[in-house]
Amino acid sequence: MNANVQEKLIEELMSEVATDKLVLPSLPEIALKVRDAVEDPNMTSAKLAKVITMDAALTARLIQVANSPLVRGSREIDSVEAAVVRMGNTMVKSIVNSLIVQQMFQPTTDLSDKKFREFWQHSSQVAAICHALAAFAKLKPDQALLAGLVHDIGALPIIKRAEDIPELLENEEMLDNIIRRTHCEIGKAMLTNWEFPQSIVEAVAEHENLSRQHDGPPDYADLVTVANLQSYVGEDHHLASIEWSGVPAFAKLGLDTDVSVVDMEEKGEEIKEVQSALLG
Repeated sequence: MNANVQEKLIEELMSEVATDKLVLPSLPEIALKVRDAVEDPNMTSAKLAKVITMDAALTARLIQVANSPLVRGSREIDSVEAAVVRMGNTMVKSIVNSLIVQQMFQPTTDLSDKKFREFWQHSSQVAAICHALAAFAKLKPDQALLAGLVHDIGALPIIKRAEDIPELLENEEMLDNIIRRTHCEIGKAMLTNWEFPQSIVEAVAEHENLSRQHDGPPDYADLVTVANLQSYVGEDHHLASIEWSGVPAFAKLGLDTDVSVVDMEEKGEEIKEVQSALLG
């Protein structure tokens, strides 16, 4: 696949996004039911647990996360209702969304399997860093976790489409380049279509806009921008060479650009534990 074909595919993707013609996956019914339940002010933990137990995989995963270092507790959790009580509605929704997205995109080739694994590894790390940094920004840790989990979600439809383009599957570098140039807009379209909170949609759309400035307190886009850059420290990635002092999001969060939160003794271990819990 030559550069012209690459540009044509990028142009097609962006045109489909702009004209609402990009075929986006729909959230499964169970995800919609959980979201509706979480947002119902009259919903009890028992009723929410009843909705979740309709899906065996979700049931097992929530109990696993409720017993992980992500949600520390003094006793072992063995029921969904107890897991809901310990985790809180927003974190329950985050974990449910994460697991369902994993189930929606099942790879069929070696390269797409590799790219999906890389996606989840990176997303869980950024989510864990967001969770650790939330206190600095006075943002909600559970919402920060969700923002990190979905920040690169726009890459998934591109990887899936690549499975039908043999030339692209043979050129991982070109696939990465297409993802880099299109995933923010596609992710924005996906989460808008799924009716995610605007603050999370903006974080997905803007997290690689490294010159982004805005009035007011730090937001989830600032948080994901910083977490994303910190996740690439020491990696062979184009974002690893960015000079942090020139990125306004660090100043918004009041963070020292000479120190990586991943290397901070009190935060580094927490990040590893949270990422491990998210990966399962």
